[in-house]
Amino acid sequence: MSALSNSPAGCCQNAVGPTISVVVASCNNVATVERCIGSVFSQTYPFKELVVIDGGSTDGTVEILRSNDKGITYWESEPDRGIYHAWNKGLDRAKGDWIYFLGADDRFAGPDVLGRVAEALRQCPPSIRLAYGMVALAARTGEVVEILGQPWSKARVSLKNELSIPPLGVFLHRSLFRIHGKFDESFRIAGDYEFLLRELTKNPPQFMFDVVVSIWSLGGASSRPENGPLLRLEDARARKLNGLPAYSAKWLWELFKSSVYRILYRIVGPGLARHVRNMYRRYSGKQPLP
Repeated sequence: MSALSNSPAGCCQNAVGPTISVVVASCNNVATVERCIGSVFSQTYPFKELVVIDGGSTDGTVEILRSNDKGITYWESEPDRGIYHAWNKGLDRAKGDWIYFLGADDRFAGPDVLGRVAEALRQCPPSIRLAYGMVALAARTGEVVEILGQPWSKARVSLKNELSIPPLGVFLHRSLFRIHGKFDESFRIAGDYEFLLRELTKNPPQFMFDVVVSIWSLGGASSRPENGPLLRLEDARARKLNGLPAYSAKWLWELFKSSVYRILYRIVGPGLARHVRNMYRRYSGKQPLP
């Protein structure tokens, strides 16, 4: 593996880089973690590293990491305090110019992703510290149901209500963590939104309009029915911490919808709850989710 640098902002002009650190946080992801890290191994771009922070898995995940040890720059397995604690530990080990956080249930969209991202980063203005591409939202069957991601001119309007850029499409320059600090570990779900607000309320990002970065599998913490209301409450707290209005009519509507869905899920079961949700999505002009 090529030596990784600690170059300052403006590394997108680096003739042999930029170097990219992929950080994966896992905990009992035996069914998907090998596919996830395999998608990193398959990247044809040479200036990369993989850091895996496992939260003390007991389901066979550790055995998979051990068997793939030669391809992983650094990995560990011990109990942690949640995903943002794991990400912060990953930051302590990552050496790349740019940092990317990949979910253990998710994967890169193809073997050329990092190469295309690196090319886009080399062409970006030196002032850019955050860049993002698009993300394919997929059902557990692997079927892609939606492509997420829009130009910043549109995404910035929605940022005051929600995380309007897909988190699995985001690449963060390492200088951001010197400027803004690490992730706030008091958040359970919306810590990435809160961190991104620290930068996006002050400086625009670069949209990589022609890159689908990853395949985001439904079923993660932020998409589980039981976590919907908590996500909305944490979103409001993230905005308040960053000087934005915490509450709005749209926020109240999203909190109401997520609360109703959680109640339906508990009372009538997942099948009927999803049916009601998809009826609403069709009425709103959105594609149903499996």
